[in-house]
Amino acid sequence: MSRQLKKTYRIVLADDHRMFRQGICHILDRLKGIEVAGEADDGLDLLKLLKKISADMVILDISMPHLRGIEAITEIKAISSKTKVLILTMHQNTEYFYHAVCAGAEGYLLKADAGTELEKAIQTIRDGQTYVSPILSRELTSDLVSFHRSGASLDKEVLTVRQKEILTLIAEGKSNQEIAFCFNISLRTVEHHRANLMKRLALKNTAELVRYAFQKGYLPFRK
Repeated sequence: MSRQLKKTYRIVLADDHRMFRQGICHILDRLKGIEVAGEADDGLDLLKLLKKISADMVILDISMPHLRGIEAITEIKAISSKTKVLILTMHQNTEYFYHAVCAGAEGYLLKADAGTELEKAIQTIRDGQTYVSPILSRELTSDLVSFHRSGASLDKEVLTVRQKEILTLIAEGKSNQEIAFCFNISLRTVEHHRANLMKRLALKNTAELVRYAFQKGYLPFRK
């Protein structure tokens, strides 16, 4: 039996490339029960728009002027916790994915997949699930398998409270300078903590620190 839509599903699209927005709008206009409620070409304009209109979902790019997509997610949820967020980006990077879902995004769709996967992504999120582009999903699986095989054990962690706090901020995408300001410590101290974290956890780079924090539940999905 076909799904009966109770109401029109209102979507706001945010992307600084006008031609690309028009292409996505064209796809959305052909979907039954979907309405493009508004468009924005940067993060700040998006937030202003959401304060004026209601939206069931925001589809936005990561790379936007004035306010990056990852940072905008938190602001979107503050305006309306019920508004779903689908990241639509060219960044096929697992670190970006972890940052996005930790900030509260319900989906991560690669622009290369938009033509064939956009409708599925929207419906998956409407059904209360998290959507991930097929290509990136395969990379995530491979990424996690490699992580476990690397010898980084989730069961042998011995971190101080401060190290856990710094790890969380690193995973949230904060720079060393921002972390130093948060704790009123020197930049060199932050760099020392970061180096110690990677050594203690047998990790090689920031991407692995982000993945580790995600796996440990320091940055759970925000609903």
